[in-house]
Amino acid sequence: MKRPHIHIADFNYALPDERIAKFPLAQRDASKLLIYRQGEINETIFSSLPDQLQTGSLLVFNNTKVIQARLKFKRASGAQVEIFCLDPHTPKDYSLIFSSRHSCEWNCIVGNLKKWKEDELVLVFKIGGEQILLKAQKVQHFQNTVQIRFSWDADICFAQVLEACGAIPIPPYLHRESEKLDEERYQTVYSKFLGSVAAPTAGLHFTDEVLCRLQSKHIQLAELTLHVGAGTFKPVKSETIDQHEMHAETFRVHRTFLEQLICQIESKYPIVAVGTTSVRTLESLYWLGCKYLKEHENFEPHIPQWMPYDDPEVLDSKSALTAILSYMEHNELETLDASTQIIIAPSYEFRLVNQIITNFHQPQSTLLLLISAFIGESWKNVYEYALKQDFRFLSYGDSSLLIP
Repeated sequence: MKRPHIHIADFNYALPDERIAKFPLAQRDASKLLIYRQGEINETIFSSLPDQLQTGSLLVFNNTKVIQARLKFKRASGAQVEIFCLDPHTPKDYSLIFSSRHSCEWNCIVGNLKKWKEDELVLVFKIGGEQILLKAQKVQHFQNTVQIRFSWDADICFAQVLEACGAIPIPPYLHRESEKLDEERYQTVYSKFLGSVAAPTAGLHFTDEVLCRLQSKHIQLAELTLHVGAGTFKPVKSETIDQHEMHAETFRVHRTFLEQLICQIESKYPIVAVGTTSVRTLESLYWLGCKYLKEHENFEPHIPQWMPYDDPEVLDSKSALTAILSYMEHNELETLDASTQIIIAPSYEFRLVNQIITNFHQPQSTLLLLISAFIGESWKNVYEYALKQDFRFLSYGDSSLLIP
């Protein structure tokens, strides 16, 4: 594969504002489901998804949980300063930082930064009637972010702080403030591990009933964790995609998950990725295996943006995953923590993912490039159909099942 020299303008389409779903439907699985199956397009209701999948398929979910990452402080003058927690600085580990007591540091985006003149900002909130002071101090400025030290005067963990005074960071294109319902509906029913600042939205349609029906049809379920960063909304500003810098995200998989993937490959039944974050993680696992076989002692569990294009491999998927298991065994690891900056664009050859469940994405976005890489120019037919048939778009919108 060569680096794709693609004009992002070729991935544009007219998306009227009224087609963007500003709120979720009352019932999660009542959303529409577009089915693209080897060139043919039809539609049904999402609750019938189990009937559309082959028995023996493996569905891979991203079980990350969205944090209430927006903290609003008021200066003495009345001016508001919003701090958006992006990713952990100290401690670096997500589970450790959320369990931190009394203080921690985050890399943040700060709204109205020029108005922040004081050494520290103070936010007062209550938990169980107890008044608590949360302080924010600037530690270091970077190009687009600020390292912020948070400290609070109560023996509670930072997860409790965010739950008490933070707000869910719904997407900016919704053009509204988050509401109480977003705390529930901008989470998947299977979310477990705090860390994302955006939801893996393909999973928002699943209900406990749908999950039970999937299992009753002998469709397997598996989970990985990729914490979705704000970079998922980063627009492509360059004319060609080879000039775009892709954002990096961290992910975690368990040994048993890798073993389950290998069994699925051997069975030759489909691997179905729920959402582009699951796609990104699954495909990165293949490249991690290739990288380990080449680097061994110098191996770092990170996939650079252009690795699949600059250093293509012909290794089979099972061998790549087996290599990761060997690395984990050598280092006595039950879980693998890694990061990926991979960009999936037309000319990319998928190694693990056979089918995708996903929402409808913004024009000229890297997510739309991923869809085009998966089903080719047919993405235009899919999106034209969805627009003509009144599908709802973006995070709170309808869903699709893509089978090339």
